[in-house]
Amino acid sequence: MKIISWNINGIRSAYKKGFLDWFKKDRAEIICLQEVKAQKEQIPKEMENLRKFSFFNLGKRKGYSGVAVYSQKEPVETGINLGLEKFDQEGRMLVLKYPDFNLINIYLPQGGRKKENLSYKLEVYKKLFEHLKKYKDKKVILLGDFNIAHQEIDLARPKQNQQNTMFTPAERKQIKNLIDLGFVDTFRHFYPSKKQYTWWPYFYQARERNIGWRIDYVFVSQKLIFEVKKIFIFSKTKGSDHCPIGIEI
Repeated sequence: MKIISWNINGIRSAYKKGFLDWFKKDRAEIICLQEVKAQKEQIPKEMENLRKFSFFNLGKRKGYSGVAVYSQKEPVETGINLGLEKFDQEGRMLVLKYPDFNLINIYLPQGGRKKENLSYKLEVYKKLFEHLKKYKDKKVILLGDFNIAHQEIDLARPKQNQQNTMFTPAERKQIKNLIDLGFVDTFRHFYPSKKQYTWWPYFYQARERNIGWRIDYVFVSQKLIFEVKKIFIFSKTKGSDHCPIGIEI
């Protein structure tokens, strides 16, 4: 089974940039999207039912946040709330429980260029860790945009970004805490020393120069890591400032 995650930075924008062509070529059984940035009535009709089952958590604020999952498999249960009011209203999470694993598609807050939302971001992570304790000893896939580069190898210019949002010590500690909870960064599991990125700023031709960050992840619980066959980062796929990532289990 192939599972893909992609922050598309706007489903309407991605639609105009050839998302459907990419989607039709990819044979992933489950595709998870972040930053849909649309209300239900604004989603192009062709993008509503791209797999047998479609799930959206679009939040209350127009043109902001939102996540989606397209799946060939029918879940036995779905959920959208973390238990933190602001986060839940922003439409940042979808939980799908399948007979043989649990899937959590999540879009974590960025924190703000001037760190104005950093305390909120850290609060969300704390609540997420509490939520994940419910899945102890279960098979879990936790994927999406985490808006944090964990180690220096995970961004092109670590020295210049030591105190910048998405790479502060407080934020990096959250990824360590997640790993300490028993979740495995699948990319680092397969590629301990490989430099590859998932997001590039739009300015200064950052993508063309590969001045990027790895802030999108697929984590799996310890019980599932030995079922992961491959990990993908599709760096050449365009249509967003992020690229798709995924695993095969």
